[in-house]
Amino acid sequence: MGAGPLAAPAFASSAPASASAPASASPHATTRGPDTAALAAALKNLPDKDATYALVRVGGKDGRWRGSAGVHDLASGRAADPDARFRAGSMTKVVTAAVVLQLAAEGRVNLNAPVQRYLPGLLPHTFEPITVRQLLNHTSGIQYGDSLGDTFEEVYAHRFDTLPPQKVVASAVAKGPEFRPGRKQHYLNINYTILGMLIEKVTGHTYAAEATHRILRPAGMRDTYFPGTDPSIRGPHNRGYQAVERADGSPEFLDVTEWNQADRWAAGDMISTTADLERLVGHLFRGDLVPRPQLKEMFTVPSRIKGATMSAGLERFVFEGRVYWLKSGARYGYGTVVAATRDLSRTLVVSVGATDAKSEGMNPVTERIARAALK
Repeated sequence: MGAGPLAAPAFASSAPASASAPASASPHATTRGPDTAALAAALKNLPDKDATYALVRVGGKDGRWRGSAGVHDLASGRAADPDARFRAGSMTKVVTAAVVLQLAAEGRVNLNAPVQRYLPGLLPHTFEPITVRQLLNHTSGIQYGDSLGDTFEEVYAHRFDTLPPQKVVASAVAKGPEFRPGRKQHYLNINYTILGMLIEKVTGHTYAAEATHRILRPAGMRDTYFPGTDPSIRGPHNRGYQAVERADGSPEFLDVTEWNQADRWAAGDMISTTADLERLVGHLFRGDLVPRPQLKEMFTVPSRIKGATMSAGLERFVFEGRVYWLKSGARYGYGTVVAATRDLSRTLVVSVGATDAKSEGMNPVTERIARAALK
């Protein structure tokens, strides 16, 4: 995580942070428990120019801590709902990977087999055989698919339109391969969009139905769902905003809460809560959802690719000598990070009302929370 100075808050007022730290989370209760003072400090002065709210859950064998700060919406300024739903973005890929690995455990999918076997006709002969595993770890060489615009202004104008995943895949295929399969690692949504198609072809059911039946329900994720073409967030949720620049250079914050995410599909359209994502990582890492032989894929990075960090659905990250497996997600107005040690001694779930969620790099508010939580 790159460190950088945080600019002064862009809003005149801020909602007070609320936090809870059980005795087990006290710095004196365990040698490696969460630093509660640093976590509380990381939530101060919200909303600011980078985020309107932050919801944090630190857990694991080392102790736990809960905190929230910021506002539900900029108009009312009332406190953010710590139990609110939000767009979890690419956290969806963790669920998609888990479903594929379940199918592998059942013998219905061979990770070493080419995806062309399961989806004949999807890729023309200009593509070499691409294994299911290469889709899972982003080494397929398939290029990115088209979206509804190249700038925020363009996609914002089409935010209620539907772009079917099949069209996204067709546009990617038309570009031809970026590189030979297995030679590089390039993180792209297209890999998981195709995996969603594979799931539907193999099972005969919709992606949402399979993911809900196989992962969400067993993990107890009652507040998580896939919205499809519905642009709204059902149930309690904090509003999401995107910062744009006015003609005079001053910032304007557009409400981007309602947005049709159908084109993200199996790669990024899930709506969830911090509590549900904490349940997901716990059940997943303990082997409750994916049998252990297949679960190894989620903790295996391609060894022959220089600089590779991504596995099936997760990413390996080393911070202050500890290895974490993490996943981030970003949709306009919302940013998410989930990280955990393999033994679950430390877990972190963060949701922020990111005002520039699709920018390069980690949101500054998310970064300072993660630094406080993982050190």
